[in-house]
Amino acid sequence: MNKYINTLRKKFKKYSIDGYVIPKNDDFFTEYSKLNRLEVISNFSGSAGLAIILKNKNYLFTDGRYTIQSKIESGKNFKIFGFEKLINCSLFKNLTLGIDPKLFTNTQIKSYFLKYNKIRYIEKNLIDEIKKQKENTSIPFFSLDKNIVGESINSKLSKITKYLKKNKSDYIFITAPENVAWILNIRGNDSPNSPVPNSRLIISKSKKILLISNLKKCKNLLKNKTIKKNEFLDVNDLPEKILKFKGKKFIVDDKSCSIFYENLIRSKNKIINREDPTYLLKAIKNKTEIKNMIDAHISDGVALTKFLYWIKKINKKKINEVEAAKKLEKFRKLNKNFLYPSFDTIAGSGRNGAIVHYRAKKENCRTINKKDILLCDSGGQYKYGTTDVTRTICFSNQKQNIKNIFTKVLKGHIAVAISDINKDDIGKKIDKRARKFLIENKLDYAHGTGHGVGFFLNVHEGPQAITKINTVKIREGMILSNEPGYYKTNEYGIRIENLIYVNKKNGRLFFENLTLAPIEKDLINFDLLTVNEKNYLFKYHLEVYSKISEYLNQNERKWLASFI
Repeated sequence: MNKYINTLRKKFKKYSIDGYVIPKNDDFFTEYSKLNRLEVISNFSGSAGLAIILKNKNYLFTDGRYTIQSKIESGKNFKIFGFEKLINCSLFKNLTLGIDPKLFTNTQIKSYFLKYNKIRYIEKNLIDEIKKQKENTSIPFFSLDKNIVGESINSKLSKITKYLKKNKSDYIFITAPENVAWILNIRGNDSPNSPVPNSRLIISKSKKILLISNLKKCKNLLKNKTIKKNEFLDVNDLPEKILKFKGKKFIVDDKSCSIFYENLIRSKNKIINREDPTYLLKAIKNKTEIKNMIDAHISDGVALTKFLYWIKKINKKKINEVEAAKKLEKFRKLNKNFLYPSFDTIAGSGRNGAIVHYRAKKENCRTINKKDILLCDSGGQYKYGTTDVTRTICFSNQKQNIKNIFTKVLKGHIAVAISDINKDDIGKKIDKRARKFLIENKLDYAHGTGHGVGFFLNVHEGPQAITKINTVKIREGMILSNEPGYYKTNEYGIRIENLIYVNKKNGRLFFENLTLAPIEKDLINFDLLTVNEKNYLFKYHLEVYSKISEYLNQNERKWLASFI
C-alpha cells in the first residue's frame, strides 16, 4: 500500500468526508505540471488521470493511452477504469467526497459526481498537507515580437472585445495560461515542457486588461512596457479584487475556471457565458506562425534523421531506451534554437512499445534488442515552434505479420494526409479514414488519431482534433498531428506520426506535412500499397530530402536518398 493513502484516510473524519478526489492537473489546468499530487498518492506518472481514495477502496481513472501503464504503476492499490466511467460515476453511491475547489470546474463535478454522490469543498489541499509540493519557478515571463507571432496584442484584444460585445458582457476572465500567452504575446517557464506563463487575465469590453501573476514573473513585462503598472495584479490580491466587481456580466472559461473562482465571481456578478473564444482564435495560425513552425520542423527533421541514421547504421553498442532518448536529445541540442523537449520522450522497445505513453526510467528500462522494433515518440520546443513526431524503427528483418500491420497503419496515415478537407471537414470523419485498413482486419487503437498543436506553446491543444467524436470544423491555419498506430500487449507497438497544417490554394483546403523525417521502409510491405500510396511516399521522401539534405553529412545524405 502506498504510504500516503493511509495518512490521507486518517483525515477523512476531521473533514466529515467518505473519500477524497485527486486530479492530475494543477490550479491552471495545465497538462504538464511541475506538481505531482496524483503520482504522490497513486504512483501513476501519466499526463491524464484522476484518483479517488475511499475508506476501503481506491479508484484510478485514465484514458486509452495509459491502459497498460496504469496497471503496471498503480494496479496493486487501485481499481483502474477509463475516463468514461467517471461520467455520472455509479461505482459508489451516497458518499461525500472532498475536493480542492481550485482544481475542478463546476462542469466536471456536475458530470462526474453529483448524480449519485455529494461534494464537500476543502480549501486546503490534503495531498499538500501530506507531502509539500515544490514551489513554482519564479523565472520571469518574456515577450515575443510581432514579427515572431504575426499579430499585435491590440489586434488580439479587439477580437476578444468584439466577442464580449456580441455576448453583451462586461468582462472575460481568461484562466488558461496558454490563452493569456497567446493574447499578450508572452511566454514563460512554468511547465517542464511548454513555455506557458502561469497567469490569468481579466479583459473588459473597453479593452482594459489586468494580468494576474506574481511580480517576480512580470518584472520584465513591466520594464519593457508589455503591460503597465496599473494593468498588473498580484495573484494573492485576486480574490479580493474579484469581490470588488459588482453587478457585472462575466464570461468565464468552462475548461479552466475553477469552482473557487467561478463561485467568487458569481457571488457578486452574473456569469452569462462559459466559453473562452481564445481557444479557436489561437488554433488558427497566421502565415508568420506557420512559417516559423516550418522552420522549426526543418531543424527538428535534421536532428531526428541524424538520430535514425545513427541508431540504424552507426551504433554498434547495446543501448537501452533511456540512452536512446538522450542520444536523440543530443542531436536536437546541436541546434542553437532548441530549448527543451515538448514532452518526455517515449522510447519503447519490444513489449514496452505497446504501452502507448511509456516513459523509460533508468532503473527499469529495457536494453534495445536487435530483434525488437522501437517506437520513438518525441518533440522539441524551438525558437520558435513546437514539434511532435513518432517513428517506429527496426534493426533486423521482421515477421510478415508485423510488416503487414505497419503497412496498414501507414495506409491510414497516408489516408489522413491526403484527405479532402472540403468534404471531410471535421475530425470525426477523418478519423474513420485513419482506422479503415486496421478495422478491415478487426484491429484498432485506443487513442485519437490526431490532436491540435500550439505555436511555441502546448504540444496538445484544442479545440480541433482527429478523434471518433470531435466535430470542430477543420479550418485554414490549424495544425494537427496525424498518428494512427497499433499495439499488441506484451509484444510491440507501432505508430507513425507527422504534424500537418491546413493550407489553402484556389479556394480548396488540404493538409501539408510539417514533419520532415524518413518513414521506416524496412517495415513496409509494398505489395499492400496502391500506386497512389507509393507515389505519396515517394513525394514525401523527396520533400524530406530536398529540405534537410544540405544539413546532413555525406553518409547521412546518401542513406536518406535511399528512401526516394
